[in-house]
Amino acid sequence: MDVFPQNLLVAFILSLYVSGRAYRLDILQRNSEPSEGNVRLSGSESPSEGRVEIYHDGKWGTVCDDNWDIAEAQVVCRQLNFPGAKSVVIGKDYGTASGPIWLDEIACTGKEKQLVSCQFSGWGKTDCTHKEDAGVVCESRNVTISGSTNSLDHSIGLSGDLGQIFDRGTACDFLITFQTPSGNKKDDGTEEMIETTICAHKAIIMLYPYFSASAGANNITVTVSKPCQSYFTSFIRYLYTRKTDITYSSAMCLHQLASDFGIKQLMEDIGRLFSNVLPDDASFHSQVSLYKYAVESKDLVLEENCVQYMAWNFQNLTGSPVWADLPVELLRRLLTRSDLVVADEYFLLQTLEGWITNNGGSLSSENQADLLRLIRFPMIPAEKLYELETKSLLFSAHRDLYRDSVLKAYQFNVLLYSNLTQLKLAKENDDYKPRIYTGETWSITIVPGAKSSSSQSQNQYINYGYRDSYGRYGGYYPSPTESPNKQLSTPLHSSLLFKNNMITWEANVLKTQNECSRRGLRCESFPAARLALRNQYQSTSGVLFRNRLLLTCQNRYVCQIQGFKGDLAYVSTNDTQVLAYPCPDDKYTYTFVVRPEYV
Repeated sequence: MDVFPQNLLVAFILSLYVSGRAYRLDILQRNSEPSEGNVRLSGSESPSEGRVEIYHDGKWGTVCDDNWDIAEAQVVCRQLNFPGAKSVVIGKDYGTASGPIWLDEIACTGKEKQLVSCQFSGWGKTDCTHKEDAGVVCESRNVTISGSTNSLDHSIGLSGDLGQIFDRGTACDFLITFQTPSGNKKDDGTEEMIETTICAHKAIIMLYPYFSASAGANNITVTVSKPCQSYFTSFIRYLYTRKTDITYSSAMCLHQLASDFGIKQLMEDIGRLFSNVLPDDASFHSQVSLYKYAVESKDLVLEENCVQYMAWNFQNLTGSPVWADLPVELLRRLLTRSDLVVADEYFLLQTLEGWITNNGGSLSSENQADLLRLIRFPMIPAEKLYELETKSLLFSAHRDLYRDSVLKAYQFNVLLYSNLTQLKLAKENDDYKPRIYTGETWSITIVPGAKSSSSQSQNQYINYGYRDSYGRYGGYYPSPTESPNKQLSTPLHSSLLFKNNMITWEANVLKTQNECSRRGLRCESFPAARLALRNQYQSTSGVLFRNRLLLTCQNRYVCQIQGFKGDLAYVSTNDTQVLAYPCPDDKYTYTFVVRPEYV
């Protein structure tokens, strides 16, 4: 068993100690008090219909209807002890929902026993509002006097009963011996081992593949790391009850044990808690170590959390002590992502060239080329393409690769998208999709509380492009105390064809309903970020905007990236979603990024 990195242990302990939080993971769903992963239906008089809500971290929250389908509904209905699902419900008003939107983009096979066993991006990661809460209609049981089968469910105390069976050890018939190195050597030079033996029940333990492989035996011996010795009993007890308390002192060891014994759901649920410590280390040593551990333990959720954090904070990563020795595979993972946050693609190319040059002795020419092919050359500003042959550090070493890539970029800049399609440059090709570019061409930043540096005067009349009940366009004079407005002029698209086709955007952070009303809007919660076009463009251009809002915490790290629905993005402090990475005191800087794509 690999020992969890000690620097992460310290960071995680400090994080949970400061917050004073402990987490309860409860996989059994029938309890008198709500527990982790419970689901319920709300907002309907029928017990078999309603808005789907799930319990996590001490709060009930909802599920967004993005990708919500019958497979997900089947899981919910069976978890609630109904025979199955009749239909999914999207867009129905089940009354006002409160609390966070816990799940979005959830994907079930339909065979899962609990909704939390399905794939989803992470707790609270969503761009939805409560208008998009998912619902279900479950098959209800028809109770008749004769010829019917009625279901009685008395399993509410089952978890506790199984826990008592484990605690008493009555009729146990399977010995689990945990060996941990003592740090001392025997006379023969071998490692002296400390042994802890737990007597378990084969009928329960054999439910788990790790132990079922030893079905013909009455005992098993496993070796684990010494720091986790005190958590063996808690871990085996979890196998009986499917619930456990997670504290700062137990989280890492229970994650490690869950990984070694193949308890995937426990491993992934604990792994999600590690997001709390990722922002704490500006050197990025912890993030890289945690990524390596996630790969070794095959925790895909934890692995994605680490890679996502480094992608969102890529420019900080490139200036950190670990950058020069960053693992090649991790760098490759980062370069494939469209949510990589960089000033522009040319900056990314220069940064990669510098990294390859510094590591040239340890990288084959083929590996260098593999990394360079991940640069999206069509996204490099046209004026920079002309400079590559003279200014690139690696042009001469990879001349053919650069010339082919630059040719493709030139085609992108001078041909309409319909012509690119005819050249079999498929729209699915990521080379033609922007990342998140924070350079001045495509982004603008608002710092709450700071005086606006907008070119727009506070006394200037603004036409916000909405119509009143008489069909007239409306506008207003901003109040001196109102949140600042900023404007950004961008090309319609990054292609050179649209260089002189400029459009103007207006960015706002709206804090009150009054500010929303003056723009003809009704905002669901606050603060709300707005990025709206001030002038129209011809839709025949085939351009679609997939704009993004970045929240930077205390000017240190990006803690959240989310899309806009229409012109609005509701910020996480409205409690309908949870930040990907925590931010003390909710002190954000708002960066609005324009991202045009061909469609």
